[in-house]
Formats: sequence, structure tokens, C-alpha cells
Amino acid sequence: MSVFKFKEFEVTQDRCAQKVGTDGVLLGAWACKNKTPYNILDIGAGTGVISLMLAQRFHGAQIEAVELDEDAFEQAATNFEESPWGGNRLFCFHASFQEYFEEIDETYELIISNPPFFDSSSVKIDSDIKKSREQARFDDALPFEELIYGVYKLLDDDGIFACVIPSDREDHFLRIAAHYKLLPARITHVKGTEASSVKRSLLELRFRKSEIERDLLTIELSRHEYTKDYTCLVKDFYLKM
Repeated sequence: MSVFKFKEFEVTQDRCAQKVGTDGVLLGAWACKNKTPYNILDIGAGTGVISLMLAQRFHGAQIEAVELDEDAFEQAATNFEESPWGGNRLFCFHASFQEYFEEIDETYELIISNPPFFDSSSVKIDSDIKKSREQARFDDALPFEELIYGVYKLLDDDGIFACVIPSDREDHFLRIAAHYKLLPARITHVKGTEASSVKRSLLELRFRKSEIERDLLTIELSRHEYTKDYTCLVKDFYLKM
């Protein structure tokens, strides 16, 4: 069985197409640094790792997650139940986000997502790739337009939407968000090493215009030698940090 061990919880991931990865861990550690949310929605829960990180960070928060893939949903629900927070604060729903936002009336103080972000219309898909992995990686199941529309419907007026996307799609993403009056409040560009190019954008969007807090995060100085900023961000989670 494939198990990823963190300092305060474990994530079983043998049934999930997308395993625990840097993007999700970065987002879970980075999001909502200046506010304490009490109700949170995790869109596309996967293994449930982001929800579990937020449960560790925000002790009073109620966290709901939505996951379309049946195997991933069942795995996330099990990971929630077996975590230190049990079933008291973490709930997973088996549904598409589109179904979810059409049915739910409440709003959330924090909505978070590590969404599928490869455009399948521009990528040749190998016929051997499993359907569940395609669904987890490619945005046919949840295009940016539908993701942002759903966030627009469910986000509290003073809430925060946090996500991680490829940096080369940031401008496109922000144009869609602006149509729904969601504006960037915080942007962190992420690159692997000093010599490498920026690959990811961590974004926080809100329903009000503010001065954008911008910074750059470099993960490694050299192979397995991590920067001080990265270590500080994830040290509460990774066992060897």
C-alpha cells in the first residue's frame, strides 16, 4: 500500500491517479496566511492532502471537499476518517464540482483547489493512460471557466479563493476571474532552482481590489538542499524538514 507520511497525519494514495505532489503541498501550506477561515471548500480533493493540511493549520475549521473520481473519493474519505480529526471536521462529497455548486446554497470563507490544468485539446494523450489519470490531469472535467464560475457562486463576499496553476496560464486564468469580479490579492511564482524558469503560480483571489502582494519562491539550492523560504513554508508538514 502506498502511504505518504506527514508529521501529524498519513495519506494513503494507492487508489488515486494523482499522488501527493509538490503543487498540492505548497498550496496547502501557502494559502490564507493572514486569515483564519472557519468553513473551507476543497475542490478536487484527490487524496485529501490539502484538506488534511488545512485541518492541521486551522483547528476550528469545518472542511468540505468534493471529488468526482470514485476511487479518489473513497480514498479521501478514508484518509479523513483515519486522520487525527476523524469525521468531526472533514467531509468529502462524491460529485462533480458543477453538480456541487448547483446544489449548495451556503458560502465559504476559503475555497481552495489544485485543479486539473492541462488543456487536452493541445496535448496528445497516450491511449495507455488510464481514464482516471486523464481526468485528474486534463481540464475537460473542470475547465477554468466552470471552476471560476462555481467559485463566484460559493465564495463569501470577504472570502479567499486560493489555487495553483501553471504560470504560462496565469494571464488567461486571471482574465476569466476578472469577468466574475475576482481579483488577485496575492501571487507567488514558484521555480525549482535559481537557474530554472518559473513553472507554477500560487494565487489568491478576492471580490475586492487591493494592492497585490507578490513574491518568488525557489524550492531548491541544489538537489535535496532546500531554500530557507521553502523549508519555512513546509516544515510543519514534511517529516524530514
